Amino acid sequence: MSTRAYTLPVEQTRWEIPGGNVTVFNWEYDEGRDKLLNLYEKGKKLQWNAQERIDWSHEVDLSNPLQAPEMYVPLYGSPMWDAMDEKARAEVCHHGAAWQFSQFLHGEQGALICASKIVQTVPDIDSKFYAATQVMDEARHVEAYSRYLQEKLQLAYPINPHLKALLNDVITDSRWDMTYLGMQVLIEGLALAAFGLIRDIAQDPLGRSVVAYVMQDEARHVAFGRLSLRDYYPQLTQKERDEREEFCVEACYLMRDRFQAEEVWGNLGLDVDECVRYLDNSESNRMFKSLLFTRIVPMLKDIGLWGPRINNAFADMGVDGYQTIDLEQVMAADEQQAEEIDQQRIAQVAETIAVGESAA
Repeated sequence: MSTRAYTLPVEQTRWEIPGGNVTVFNWEYDEGRDKLLNLYEKGKKLQWNAQERIDWSHEVDLSNPLQAPEMYVPLYGSPMWDAMDEKARAEVCHHGAAWQFSQFLHGEQGALICASKIVQTVPDIDSKFYAATQVMDEARHVEAYSRYLQEKLQLAYPINPHLKALLNDVITDSRWDMTYLGMQVLIEGLALAAFGLIRDIAQDPLGRSVVAYVMQDEARHVAFGRLSLRDYYPQLTQKERDEREEFCVEACYLMRDRFQAEEVWGNLGLDVDECVRYLDNSESNRMFKSLLFTRIVPMLKDIGLWGPRINNAFADMGVDGYQTIDLEQVMAADEQQAEEIDQQRIAQVAETIAVGESAA
């Protein structure tokens, strides 16, 4: 992506992280868990080309890139929003979408690095196989989000400090399972919920299709993390599980706070403290932040990390009611919705061709 699209200095996005990983080779090629190998087969079959599957000819209205109702704008209903004219509100919508998709982009590059790290460090050959397909998936996601920002929104934001801090922790940790936990479960689990909210409220077909297609891949990635950690965590000592719970608590607070979007409000010349106070006290924004954890809460329960630390943290954040969500059903619905968008696009193309032929 050209740095000309960035609203703030690109140096805020570029940084180097020293590594201390242990590379693990595995010569037992005939070993493998059926569920992970089936996931690997599925990953191979469902590869797609972002250049072809997405209709990049669609023009985006920059005053409301997602064509979502204004009630979903974070500042909607605030004194700041009420005082804005139409032009200022359009600018908030434009920058808000650019900021949100920029964080998706930066998170996907983090996932690309983490997936390649998993190939290097995970001890099981079946996990190496699947992680290799995920590397390709993440590269495609980076490509799609980068193109959407560059060509359609023509605006981008550097990585949010909270997301940067979490990625730094995940990438520098030499333990292979912490890469799974930080990326596959926490970062991608929250991203899936955020993608799902956009997919469900967006009326613009381009933005909606981009997140839906990415979600189709991410559903497999999260399943990969769950399968691997569900097998591994019962083998750990209580002290080791406590360490991972503490990491999850800190990570969840970081992820919650990154949606304050302080850099957007400051860049637009708004009073950042006033904006953050409104977001903290807004019932709709509290509900939005709560919904972001709908995938993470049941996943942590599923992999065996549900001690008093996590329980208390989620109660403090108001997200302790999602433990019973059926993850298999939710993930299957994510995949199905991407296929339905494909079918709608094919039907629209066929209809356009038919109209053209009848007019000839």
